[in-house]
Amino acid sequence: MAIVFLSVCGCCGALRPRYKRLVDNIFPEDPEDGLVKANMEKLTFYALSAPEKLSRDVARHRYGYVCIAMEALDQLLMACHCQSINLFVESFLTMVRKLLEADKPNLQILGTNSFVKFANIEEDTASYHRSYDFFISRFNIRTKIRMAGIRGLQGVVRKTVNDELQANIWDPQHMDKIVPSLLFNLQVWKKMESSGSPVCAEGDKDGTVDLTERCLRELLGRAVYGNIKNAVKPVLMHLDNHSLWEGKSFAVRCFKIIMYSIQSQHSHLVIQQLLGHLDANSKSSATVRGGIVEVISEAAVIEASGSIGPTVLEVFNTLLKQLRLSVDYELGGGCSGSGGGGGLLRVQEERQLQESVIRTVGSFAGTLPTYQRSEVMLFIMGKIPVPGMYPTLGSSNSGFEGSRMIQIMLLKSLLQVTVGFQTTNMLTALPSSFLDPLLSFTLMEDAEIRLLVLEILISLIDRHENQLKFSLRVLTDISVLKLKMDKCSRQDNLFMKKHSQRLYRHVYLACREENSEQQHFQSLFTLLGLICVELANEEVVVDLIRLALALQDLAVTEEALPVFNRCAVHALSAAYLNLISQLTTVPTFCQHVHEVIELRQKEFPFLLPEGVFAEKLEKVEKVEGEFLFSQSKIAETLGGSGYNSDRLVTPYIPQITEEDRLSKRKSIVDTISLQLDVESRLSPEKEQVRNCVSDGVCVEEQERERRRLVVERFQTAPFEEIAAHCGARGMHNLFLSFSLSLSLSLSLTLRPPPSPSGSIGNGSGPSRSVPVYDMKFPDLCVY
Repeated sequence: MAIVFLSVCGCCGALRPRYKRLVDNIFPEDPEDGLVKANMEKLTFYALSAPEKLSRDVARHRYGYVCIAMEALDQLLMACHCQSINLFVESFLTMVRKLLEADKPNLQILGTNSFVKFANIEEDTASYHRSYDFFISRFNIRTKIRMAGIRGLQGVVRKTVNDELQANIWDPQHMDKIVPSLLFNLQVWKKMESSGSPVCAEGDKDGTVDLTERCLRELLGRAVYGNIKNAVKPVLMHLDNHSLWEGKSFAVRCFKIIMYSIQSQHSHLVIQQLLGHLDANSKSSATVRGGIVEVISEAAVIEASGSIGPTVLEVFNTLLKQLRLSVDYELGGGCSGSGGGGGLLRVQEERQLQESVIRTVGSFAGTLPTYQRSEVMLFIMGKIPVPGMYPTLGSSNSGFEGSRMIQIMLLKSLLQVTVGFQTTNMLTALPSSFLDPLLSFTLMEDAEIRLLVLEILISLIDRHENQLKFSLRVLTDISVLKLKMDKCSRQDNLFMKKHSQRLYRHVYLACREENSEQQHFQSLFTLLGLICVELANEEVVVDLIRLALALQDLAVTEEALPVFNRCAVHALSAAYLNLISQLTTVPTFCQHVHEVIELRQKEFPFLLPEGVFAEKLEKVEKVEGEFLFSQSKIAETLGGSGYNSDRLVTPYIPQITEEDRLSKRKSIVDTISLQLDVESRLSPEKEQVRNCVSDGVCVEEQERERRRLVVERFQTAPFEEIAAHCGARGMHNLFLSFSLSLSLSLSLTLRPPPSPSGSIGNGSGPSRSVPVYDMKFPDLCVY
């Protein structure tokens, strides 16, 4: 059905067609009386297209009649059926356009409301001759008709988003008008928040903010994969142009709306655009970069599908790059885009940015599954400067201090990634390529770095949230801790078999650091406690007891350590033996530990945690006899309960490796180890062994043990460590020794393959043929 409003034509009204009379009859003599409803029903069936009457009333400023005409048009619009609406729309849009072009806000609002009613009508067929470009521009205004303009934009979106015959609403020329207009109206929220008012308070009586947000959500909710970029880019530009990143609250608000509105499978596209924008603002002020990072962090929390797109590592690479840049800017004097202000303010802003980046790394990692988190951990570890290998990884301006700060920042990021990390197979989740460089940081002189490494290890091992229950103290009954424990799995046993000695070694060496504080000893106790609860079997328990006793010996013999450190190591050893004795539930073991602790409480309270951290010590008397835990007594008590007493009697001696050289440390133990190694290579007994091997003579018992140690070194130590430790000449001799030892092992274990005739093949006589599957091979030859 189509409509044409015609005014009275000619002198004789009776000669005019009926539809023209019906159009005139809906208008009363007095505009205040409103639409003549009785005649409106008749007009509905006879309406045709004629906008002249409306145009005439607008031109003549007869606004009362204009309102009546629009009321009639609205009723006719709602009465039209879908199949006939196309005949009517062109005239209707022409009338609405006339109203929007008028100077009166009331007429503009009237036209906008009519357009919104039209936009809510569902149409089955596409339109060929419509154009909405005018309405997009017209609704983009900032006057009293804000609400009407927003409704108009909402209507345009509804009518064009799925109409293939219309101009693409997602084109930049349209998005650059629609999105900034909505954001401008949405900024009312920012102003109200800054004044402490709620969103729907007096500042939003008409509901402008609420309507704007609904319109923006509807727009974004209709966006598909190819349209996300065009919809998000105007938001980024608007925040840039109006300096809205610094405040953070409005930018965060905008992207929360975006993340909650778009389809979940497209969330990673928004994240990628934010990361690209962060890269583009690398030289902006710290407050701008910090605002973008804060938005990324909030968006990552909302992105709950467990994946941040196909380029997971790219996300972390961008964030870590910003972390490095921030460190360079802090130490090197800022960047070209930094604002004014003193150096102290700039440093403070950069540090706030660094903390924000670290939190964002943790937010992203929290959305990832375990296997991807392991990859991220390995990726971050590869970015950390390793001691002795990359001494000055920072810029030329930052130097050594820059490298140290980067190490700390990246270790803090790694700690965030490990929060909540849980896996059933630690052997695959924490490979040697990750643990080896991580443990090397426990040997560094920087106390903060060592503490971060301990916290990372604690976070990785703690899978039952026990770490907060371990406090460095002596408890008479550990049941109050309510520790959660599971039986050690096969995978955990394999993990400890491969990495336990390395863990023990680094705990031992960490106790020798002179600048360790109470936090370090607390973290060491927590780490040892978690190993005992999470990863311990019978063999591990024995080794942990040997380690605790070795720490006691360290505190007694290492007189170069400060008094506080020696007493703290005594306290650590006592608290841990108290813990592990109650976990083993061997009464005689527990009794011995409690006896020593009671004696210390009376005579030497500073050898227990409650005393050593309570007061400052200047000197300590020599501790001996009954005030020390006896290794022989412990071995005797545990041996009767089925534990390996022979191994308990053997003192624990850490294996010193090349990591000490890399961290610029040379201990007495390391010197002795090197000396023994050189003497063993140059001793006459070694030459005699070589002659015995070449002549086919059996090796003496002492040489078997030496060969076992050589083989063990080749099995456990990395190639680079062996090469650096022994040197070029020593490497040649060690390889020669290993090859000779291996030849001897093979000659003693293997025999020449049997011939088909049953003889060995050397003419010595017949021998029984041995099938291949019955032949025994040494472990070194089996993959």
